Amino acid sequence: MLKTLDLNQVMVIDIETVPQYPFYEDVPPNLQDLWEQKTQYQRKPEQTPEGFYDNAGIFAEFGKIVCISLGIFYTQNKTQHLRIKSISNTNELELLTAFADLLKMQLPTLMFCAHNGKEFDYPYLCRRLLINGIEIPVQLQISGKKPWEVNHVDTMELWKFGDYKNYTSLNLLAAILNVPTPKDDIDGSMVRKVYYEEKNLPRIVTYCQKDVITTAQVLLKFKGMDIIQPENITIVT
Repeated sequence: MLKTLDLNQVMVIDIETVPQYPFYEDVPPNLQDLWEQKTQYQRKPEQTPEGFYDNAGIFAEFGKIVCISLGIFYTQNKTQHLRIKSISNTNELELLTAFADLLKMQLPTLMFCAHNGKEFDYPYLCRRLLINGIEIPVQLQISGKKPWEVNHVDTMELWKFGDYKNYTSLNLLAAILNVPTPKDDIDGSMVRKVYYEEKNLPRIVTYCQKDVITTAQVLLKFKGMDIIQPENITIVT
């Protein structure tokens, strides 16, 4: 599968998001009303809008991006390597500006790869770029394009093989494909607490980078290639 995909034209990506406000009581009243309307079908009958607010980070209208981790493949001495770089900031405008500036230096034909990227990472990025008044980079633009013209690879979509009934987590996919994953000290449900209560953004960055590495290794499995050895993975600060 994906035999013709040129890894040198692929950027693996993952984002971490949190609610825009630390706690529900900090949300302006008009947005509290809109939050209640937005989540009425996602909440369980016994859940209040306040009780559901920990999930605000997954909604682009009520969340913000605090980290974007990027991975690029390259070959050295006939050996596949992976280089990881992260952009993180408590100021989302500065973060997204840096991300957009980085993409301006890349080819417009650059391909993105993410796990569940078509449902989450790619649209979330576009929405937050728009909200922050930043032009959406050409690599993320899909308007007017035919499906086969969109350079977005999604490892979860690849695994579905046309089946749209189920969600498969990155950790599960990695496990069944025998891709080793680093032992995480946090998971996605803990990012809000780590960000607002522990104020430990570097910990979130590390978590985000691990997901990029795992996604990259899963992509290699789809291509029928060997995974990259740890000594050939570089994290650029």
